[in-house]
This record gives sequence, C-alpha cells and structure tokens, in this order.
Amino acid sequence: MPTAITPPVARLGLLAAAALVAGVLGAAPATAAPSTTLYAAPTGSGTACTWSNPCSLTGARDKVRTLNNAMTGDLTVRLRGGTYRLTDTVKFGPADSGSNGHAVLYQANPGEHPMISGAIRVTGFGVYDQSKGIYRAPVPAGTASRQLFVNGTRAQRARGPLDPGGFQLSGSSFVTADPSYASFTNPSAVEVVRNNAWKQMRCPLASITATGSGGSSLNVNPDCWRNNNTAVPNPSFPLNGAGLPRLDGVSWVENAYQLLTQPGQFYLDGPAGYLYYAPRPGENLASADVELPVLENLVDLSGTPGHLAPVNDTDPAVGYTGSWGYSSGRPYGDFHDDVHYTTTDGDSVSYTFTGTGLDVLGEVNSDEGGIDVYVDGVRTRTVTPTGATRLAQQAVVSIAGLPKGQHTVKLVKTGGQYLVVDGFTVVPDAIAPVHDIRFSGVDFGYTTWNQPSTAGYVDNQAGVLWDPVTQAPIRIPAAVRVHRGSGISFSGGEIAHTGGTGIDLADGTQNSSVTGNWIHDTSGGGVSLGEVDDFYLTDPARMSSGDTISENTIEHVGADYQDAVGIWVGHGRSQVVSHNDVGHTPYSGMSLGWGWGWASTCDLQSKQGLGNPCRHGTIYSGGNQILNNHLHDVMGVLNDGGPIYTLGGQGGGDGSLTSVLAGNVVSGGNHTNNMLYHDEGSSYWNTHDNLVRFGGQDWMGMWTPTIHDITVHDNYSDYAANNINGTNITFAQATVVAGGNWPPAARAIIAAAGVDPAFRRPGCVVDDDDLAIGYTGAWFASGARGYGDLNDNVHATQTNGDAATFSFNGTAISVLGERNSDQGQVEIVLDGVSKGLVDTSSATRQTRQAIYRATGLGGGQHTVQVIKRSGTFATLDGFQC
Repeated sequence: MPTAITPPVARLGLLAAAALVAGVLGAAPATAAPSTTLYAAPTGSGTACTWSNPCSLTGARDKVRTLNNAMTGDLTVRLRGGTYRLTDTVKFGPADSGSNGHAVLYQANPGEHPMISGAIRVTGFGVYDQSKGIYRAPVPAGTASRQLFVNGTRAQRARGPLDPGGFQLSGSSFVTADPSYASFTNPSAVEVVRNNAWKQMRCPLASITATGSGGSSLNVNPDCWRNNNTAVPNPSFPLNGAGLPRLDGVSWVENAYQLLTQPGQFYLDGPAGYLYYAPRPGENLASADVELPVLENLVDLSGTPGHLAPVNDTDPAVGYTGSWGYSSGRPYGDFHDDVHYTTTDGDSVSYTFTGTGLDVLGEVNSDEGGIDVYVDGVRTRTVTPTGATRLAQQAVVSIAGLPKGQHTVKLVKTGGQYLVVDGFTVVPDAIAPVHDIRFSGVDFGYTTWNQPSTAGYVDNQAGVLWDPVTQAPIRIPAAVRVHRGSGISFSGGEIAHTGGTGIDLADGTQNSSVTGNWIHDTSGGGVSLGEVDDFYLTDPARMSSGDTISENTIEHVGADYQDAVGIWVGHGRSQVVSHNDVGHTPYSGMSLGWGWGWASTCDLQSKQGLGNPCRHGTIYSGGNQILNNHLHDVMGVLNDGGPIYTLGGQGGGDGSLTSVLAGNVVSGGNHTNNMLYHDEGSSYWNTHDNLVRFGGQDWMGMWTPTIHDITVHDNYSDYAANNINGTNITFAQATVVAGGNWPPAARAIIAAAGVDPAFRRPGCVVDDDDLAIGYTGAWFASGARGYGDLNDNVHATQTNGDAATFSFNGTAISVLGERNSDQGQVEIVLDGVSKGLVDTSSATRQTRQAIYRATGLGGGQHTVQVIKRSGTFATLDGFQC
C-alpha cells in the first residue's frame, strides 16, 4: 500500500530499514575491528565507548578525535535508543571529520531509535483554574521558550481570535474599544502578529494602556516598530524586492495568560518559573509527555571560515592615498549604496587585515582601467575590471592562500578613467570544511528560537529575515545546521517539533546531502540550502555547490512563521532537489534562487518600470536541477508564491549555465497565483515535462520583463491559463487535459514523481492528495479549511459520475470523507463490483469520517472507487487500511 500519514506519536522516529540506510550511506565493514566501532547511549559516560560501557554523545565525538587521523575504513558510532537530552549544542568541526577518504558514521543501533532533544520534560502539573481548565507546573525560573509539545503534539501559544477586527492604528499603537487588553499581565511579553501578502511580521509590545474612552492601546516596542513599519529594511536588489508590506494591522494577539482560553494552548511565565496549559480532551497531565524546548540548535557542524560578509569602503581600516572622492546614495547597487573613487593614476587604497584571503569589491564598467595589486608590499598581479556593462559589487580582486596572519593589500590605479572601491570581504581562516560525517537513522527534535520574543520577527521573504540591529540578511536558525561542510549527510531520520527550521546547509557547504528523512512540524522551514549574500563569489571553493536534497517527506512546516517554505535554496551551483514530497505548507512549497532582477540587464529593469540607471550585477548560481518532486496543498495562509517558486538569475554570472525544472507534479495551490512561478529576475531555466493539476490562477507565471531566457515545453496541465510576460521566453503551451484523463506520458510523470517506494514512510493512511489516487472528472482541491480534515485538506466534486480510484495491497480499506447537509450519495466499487450507495448527508458537518469500510479481503492488490451519484458535493479525505 502506498505510504501515508501516520498518527502523531510521542516518540520521534522514521523507521528506516537498516539495509536501506546502509545502502544510502555505506555501512562499516562487517568484520570491523573493535576500535572502529564505538557506542553511545543517553545515559552513557566515560571514555570506553563500548557496548557494555557506552559514552555520551559528546564523549563518543571526543573519542573519535583520537582515532580518525589515519583511517583505513569508516569509523562507526552506534547510538543506542532513547532520548539524548542536551544542555548545549553538540559541535563538530574539522577535527571530528573522516580522513583518507573514509567517513565517521553516527548510526542508530540496529532496531533502536535514538532521538536528540533540546527540551526539558515538565512534570508536577496541578489544577490552577478549574473553571477554565488551566493547569500549572513549575519550571526553572528564567526559562525561555516559544514552543511546547504534549505527547508529541504541538501546543499553541495562548492567542486571541484570528483577524479580530476593531483595531485602529494610532502612531505605533493598535487601539481598540475592548477594555480587556489593559488588564493583561506581563504586557511586554505580548506580541502582535500580522500576516500580509507574502510576509509575516511580529512585534512585542512595550506596554498596554487604557484609553480615555475605556478601551485599550497596544503600544508596540519602538525598535521593532521601526523595523516593521516606519523604517522597513529595503536595500532592494540583490537582497530584496519592494520591501513592503508593513505591519499595519493585527492578525492576532499572542502570549498573554488572559488569552489562554482554548484546550491545547499554553502560556509560559518564564521569569516567575511557571508553565500554564489547558489540556486537550483525553490528555492526562499526570502521565503525559510534556516537552518544553530550551535549545535553539541541537547539532552544529562547522568548518572554517564561517559566514563571510563585506565591510564597507568607509571602514576606518581602509586607507586612501591621493585625490579620492566619495559618492553616496548611488543608484547602481553598490554595497551600502556608496563608493570611493579616483581618476588619478598612482592613487592607491590599502587595507590591512588578519586572515588568509581577501575579496576587494568594486565595479566593472567601460570607464574602469588597470589596477596593480600589491600583497604585503609585493606586486602580485595587474587586473583590469573593464566591461561594456556596469556591474556593481564585483570581486575585482580575489586573494587566497595566504598564511594566516596580518596582511596588507594595496591597489594602485594605473589606467582608465576610474578606480572604484566598494568594500572588502576578509577570509579570516583557511578553507577547512568539516567533512565526511554522516548521520543515519538518528532523530532530532524539540528546539526553540527566542529572538522574536525580544526583537520581533522582521520578515523579508520565505524565512529570510533582517537582523533587527544590523539589518543584514539572516535566516531562521535550524535545529541541525552545517556551515562550510563537505561530504556531510543526514539520512533516514526524523526532524520534527522544532522552533525554527529543520536542517540548514549553509556557508558554502558542498557535496553534502539530506536524504530519506521525515521533516515535519517545524516552526520555520524544512530544509534550507545556501546563502543570500554571497552572490558575488568567483572562488568555487567558497560557493554552495554539489549538494543534494532528495527522497524526503516534508510537511506541516511554518507552524509559527508562516512565510517559511518546505525547501529553500539560495545561491548555489549544481544543486539537486529531487524526489521529495512537500505538502501542507502555509506559503510556497519550494523557493529557489535569490536576487530579484539583480542579474537582469538595465534595459529589462527599465521595461519593468524600475528606471535606469539600475541595480545590476552578477549571481554565481546555475546548473541546478529540480527534478521529480511532488508538491501539494501549499499556500494555505499567505499569498504570492506557489508550489515551485523561482527568483533571480541562474546563468552562472555569464549566462553559460542553465538550470532544469522537470518531472515535477504540483497540485492543490490554495492561495496560489501561479503553480509554476518564475518570479522576478528568474533566468536560464529549462522547464519541461512537469504536470499541474487542481491549480491556482495560472499553471505557469512570469509576470515581468526582468524574467528572461527561459524555455518552457512539454508540460501538462488540467487548465490552460498562463501569464507569460518575460523576455526571450520560448514558451509552448502545456498539453491541457480534461477530466483527469492523462495520456501515458503524463501518467509516467505522476508515477515517477515524489518519494520513491524504498523511502516512503510506513503507514496505512493515505491523504486525498496522494499521487496514488486517480481523479476523473471535475474534482478540485480545497486546503486550509479548518474543519478537522486529514491534513486540513480534501478533494471534492459537484459533478455526478466523477470518480476517485485507489489501488492498494491489504486485507481492509476505509474510505474517508465528509458528511454534511450539502452531501449526497456516493457509490463504492471494490475490485470492479459495486458495493452500493452510501449516504453522506447529515444535518451538521462531520469531517474525517469512514464513510465505507471493507474487511477480510484476500491478500494481494485491490482497487476501490468512489463515484459521486447525488447531492451538491462529494468529498474525499483519503483512505485508511
């Protein structure tokens, strides 16, 4: 039977077969010497790391450091089952890496399920307010967390109603006639949340005061108000687009004890040391597993150097000799919109730094000339950043391989009209990746992220934010993160119940993979790959490249930060995202690329109405492959995104690299305007052999001239609407198929998309948007309904005779649907034999109902068909064996 959603369980665990994990990662030799196999356990200690005397996780890591200098085979650390409760992040660096081409393997002991947790378990609940059903338990004073999980199910921070209305904006305050807010305790812990278009914005309050008319004034923290309203960061290309929308309304109010009114909600009074919770029906807090996350990050694998960012040309360490000028507020896309320049040959600029390398950012243009480059007083080269088109933020000089220490780089103008200096990026350490470390069958869960509690959530797009102090781009932190990694892999595990993103492969990570995992119930995104601010790189050793995200099931991300996406890829080369199943997201399923129209020429920006001169430079991204993924039931909350969304250039900087978007099936767009969405600046894509069904406004969208050099051909859709307004677009309309009668080539795309059978999660519940279900007729998808459907989505039809067909292996089957006053009769056909009509009408709506069940079936494959016969609607919610 096809894989399906399993009910929430207290224990995390993607039950991957040991043979499969070994096949993905490469198992240690069966006859490995005892010294090559170590053991760790949740209660482990010491340094023996044996079966009978296991180490802790950090103890096993430290033992590896004594064994991995001259490896002759893979070194295996077997993690015994149970929960490894961390009090601090477990860090891995180059010293923990494999050697001689071999890897260090952290594997689940066969048949056991280790889980690495960042939570404390809360006990000692007692009734606090019987009338409201509120219980209270002590926690250590000062505990900070934004998440809580009870028996493996996420609790909701106490909040008011959605879109409450009645709020008027007055300065930096939201004013309402409702007097109750003025009585809230701990008002500085209260947040206002605003969902608007593609963004979510959050701000803590400074205070709540009573108004003279008897209402309440929710007064927003002034720093957060500036970042989210009056001074929204808006550097434009290559870091963001329009900058808007702003925090200009209230979608809900969050985190006050007085808002704790619904079962499944909690309130943490950290300073006082108390956790308040209203249990759901059936939850017994005397025996429940109540997990309060307190760590942001569980495992960190970091090589050197870390994250690299330029310093501006105005930095005090920069020395200018000669007749230099300074120009600010330029419209060309300079770093911080300013440069230093000279027109005099012999003028020089010097920068002294401590590190191993340096990029000098400048400008390529027709009026630039020769530059002599001196390193520590020795002329090493002459460069000439001359080009027919102005390009901003270019690495006109890149120096690498210096011994770590203090160095001085001097540039001397030798020709041309101008020498322009824009900034300097220091490489502080030699490139030394953390490498050849592989995790398999290991689960990660229960983290938090507390920055929004004090500084708010200053959104840009898709989980990329602005630092509330520096206004530099940052991203939602991840439970598992890799910086400057190589040959790192995570496979066959579960990453869930996080306060941020699941896994992040960042800062030039190369040849690493996230394969065959179940990633779900995250506050942020599922998997992030690459960066947004390293677009200018010319050094392949520092680029994100050669990574793979494949065979993962990623669902129910963005539980708190609803702009987050299932898979996010920033700048990168030769990245592969293939055979993933991504569903039930509040915003886009996948977001690929960055930079908006930065890599598009000034004439194309002018055609978009952006004016000329323009912000224009290069992006190193290209040669990426987005293949055979299944994306469904996305865009449940926000707007202006899609199942697959691309942004910015993919030409490798010079148009020589083409990326491929092929073999993907996208369905159930909800608030989607484009199902396949090549957004602003997207370029050099070959988009073919994709299938769109149950879609949004357009099956394909390219709305503006800065989208360019894209070929679209041999796609399939169940509707024809499209929006093609790019430049140099080769567009062939999709083969439009009515009634779900897909031709063989289209059925082959459906069969090949999504997670391959060997990687599917076991279970016997199949959601209505599973690829194994065939719909014929005028069915449509409906998500984010809020009625209690399986995964909050259904398929429905209003046309008698429409059918849904599902084949399975098993001895029993249930058809899940809905009963309601607008429902009628459906006919059930099992293995070609009608089982009669089922009446699904009801005076009240009843969701996730087993409207038909058959048991005692013989072994082998069976086929069940649901056919609408009467009523306004027939609704299908899935199948259960």
